[in-house]
Amino acid sequence: MKILDPNERVLANSMALWHDYFGDFVQNHKDVVALTGDLSRSVCTEKVRINTPERFFNIGIAEQNMVGIAAGMALCGKIVYCASIAPFVTMRACEQFRTDVCYMNLNVRLVGKYGGVTNSGPTHSGLEDAGIVRGMANSCVICPSDMSMIPKAFEASYYHQGPMYIRMGSGSNEGYIYDEDYLLEIGKALVPKEGKDATVISFGMVLRNAVEAANYLMNEGIDVKIIDMHTLKPLDKEAIIEAAQSTKRIVTVEDHSIYNGLGSAVAEVLMESGINAKFCRLGIPDIFPSYGDPLKLRDKYGYGTKGIVDAVKSLL
Repeated sequence: MKILDPNERVLANSMALWHDYFGDFVQNHKDVVALTGDLSRSVCTEKVRINTPERFFNIGIAEQNMVGIAAGMALCGKIVYCASIAPFVTMRACEQFRTDVCYMNLNVRLVGKYGGVTNSGPTHSGLEDAGIVRGMANSCVICPSDMSMIPKAFEASYYHQGPMYIRMGSGSNEGYIYDEDYLLEIGKALVPKEGKDATVISFGMVLRNAVEAANYLMNEGIDVKIIDMHTLKPLDKEAIIEAAQSTKRIVTVEDHSIYNGLGSAVAEVLMESGINAKFCRLGIPDIFPSYGDPLKLRDKYGYGTKGIVDAVKSLL
């Protein structure tokens, strides 16, 4: 694959892209219904409300009801997208998604804004969300790592059978990494950069930090492979095993708690495979993070660009 030169990367607002795209997405797929918990502007379903009001439902601040209603609509043949803030849609409605949706393997998609640290603070930040849904049977968890992946993720979700969580980022200072078109397959990792000295496995919009770290390390003669593990579940185990065998060093980077997220999933694969590889997890430590700019908070908690560089060097 080909990735953009650092000087060509433009940071943008992924929420604006989601807003413009999702309204057209619902309009073009007649069996799609959008629900929200009184957050149509904040979670980018306002265009759906305007364009296709007959397939837009504001359930109010009642996420449990929203997911229960979505299950009923799915049983009637609809593909239902429930959009809210990440901890609200995955934690307040956790039991309903597990029992009403996953247990019956229904076509309901949770869409969570603020996956990871945000300037809205820990109550509105998705710190444990992906890990919670990952633990539910029949579930799928996908997190776009690049602005160009947002439309691809939604299109892939339309054809996916069963429950899904689409984890979005903070919405600001996110941009494009890939310089050419690519095929997004659920459960199939992408490799934006090959390397032989170590592997950085990224999940979500922190891919940008992984690429920046790899470019910095290349200037010091360290050749780093990057794996874009956009799908946390089902996990691309083959990509992990191949990287561990070829580079012998694995660093995982996620805008999520280091417990029960990408790092935990990769560690499970490595232990079960019996491969002897050095391993390091980077992500949100066992704390409730403070308020602030997401990029600065990544640096503060050690999983920004410098943290990745230091982690790779420590394994060499």
